[in-house]
Amino acid sequence: MTTFVQNTNYISMDVFGKALLDYQSGEYTEDIITYSSLNDEDSMPLPYLFRTYIEMPKLEQKALQLCKGKVLDIGCGAGSHSIYLQQQGFNVTGIDRSKGAIKVCKQRGLENAICNDIFDFKEQQYHTLLLLMNGLGIVGSLNGLHHFLSHLASLLLPGGQILLDSSDIIYMFEEDADGGRWIPNNGKYYGEVEFSMSYKNKKSETFSWLYADQKTLKNAAESAELNCEIVSLGDHFDYLARLTPRKY
Repeated sequence: MTTFVQNTNYISMDVFGKALLDYQSGEYTEDIITYSSLNDEDSMPLPYLFRTYIEMPKLEQKALQLCKGKVLDIGCGAGSHSIYLQQQGFNVTGIDRSKGAIKVCKQRGLENAICNDIFDFKEQQYHTLLLLMNGLGIVGSLNGLHHFLSHLASLLLPGGQILLDSSDIIYMFEEDADGGRWIPNNGKYYGEVEFSMSYKNKKSETFSWLYADQKTLKNAAESAELNCEIVSLGDHFDYLARLTPRKY
């Protein structure tokens, strides 16, 4: 039986959490550097992870506007989305595997913050599950997507919803004269990407991340008995989706 992939490697040294803690304590001197199988390197600006609602992309703002009831913010990071929802009166819990991230969330005033792996989390159910900043990526591989969505569905209260964003990264592959794309024939879905990150001379192990195009997500949602509505399109091949159990 296929099981979903648990991406624990990026947290093995908690490079991400260390960077967030430094920023929170006023020791910001550099950004996180990311390395992927698609390009050499890029940077993840730490101030962006602490952004306010006004500074968020419209797609994220839309997701927050659609939240209802009891909310679980999955992969909450520094807690920017959770803190905004808390300020709006929501009963919101942030969950992240990074101990440093959860410590930062609590220092910033988030009342409910859990250091746990969403793949193992079964304690409670919610009206809204929130996965932003390409939050779907934590599943790691296309093979695990169906089971991951089924697991998320088990965490929903009656009438609940899953709000998540992802990107179709087809644009990153070379286009030929006929408008087609040159995608490596390596037996993998083109949205499966390998990453690592470094911060202050410490580097994480390599971990897998999934970017799903809209059709792929809709097919996986259907197999998990979920309706999939594309709510909003971003500025650069990204989109916001709302998933709900079919029986509701």
